[in-house]
Amino acid sequence: MIQMYNVDLRYAADSYGLRDVSLSLERGEFAFLTGPSGAGKTSLLRLLFGALRPTAGQVLVAGRNITRLPSALVPELRRQIGVIFQDFKLLPDRSVSENVAVALEVAGVPRRETRRRVWSLLQRLGLGDKLEERPLSLSGGEQQRVAIARALANDPPLLLADEPTGNLDPELALDIMDIIADAHARGTTVIVATHDPALLDCYPHRRLQLEAGRLTLDLPLEAFPAGLGRVVRTSAP
Repeated sequence: MIQMYNVDLRYAADSYGLRDVSLSLERGEFAFLTGPSGAGKTSLLRLLFGALRPTAGQVLVAGRNITRLPSALVPELRRQIGVIFQDFKLLPDRSVSENVAVALEVAGVPRRETRRRVWSLLQRLGLGDKLEERPLSLSGGEQQRVAIARALANDPPLLLADEPTGNLDPELALDIMDIIADAHARGTTVIVATHDPALLDCYPHRRLQLEAGRLTLDLPLEAFPAGLGRVVRTSAP
């Protein structure tokens, strides 16, 4: 699903977002992208959905070479990618349900099926009573949940999540991660950028660590002890 070969992302003569990053994710894989603030996590995600182009190296997503992809074909690629942005990017003049429906409308999903999916997702995320609200009337955590519903609405083959639980309390954060995990169980390839150790402790998935734009650790799923998972997060020592 994703291949990156010796990728540099240079912002200025001596300022790099990424340096010589190479990695590969198979279809259906789940990986956490970790590292301190400014390590390059958001830059890497932006490369994958075509918001940025690499300065050097190759980036392939779902068989498309981002480096060479004509701008006219970027929207087609993005229809295969669900993105949960750190700053939500909700449409302020549309209701909650309309924001979630956008991805389905672009994909040509019939109106009745769109309404069903939107209602089901928002109910599950605890927003069933907010369908007609505008995003600016919601709390930060509620806006985050709307953004997550929008990203998942079309069952995308690839889901990119940039700090998806950053504005949520710990229990709701784990509930959100369970929803993302459900999407993965249905076959979605998932990358979650996070610096939240609680999430990393609860979910046994591959970890990719960035530091100063370089990939410094690639810890495979097999490195984690059997039995690690959501069910043990409150276990006594």
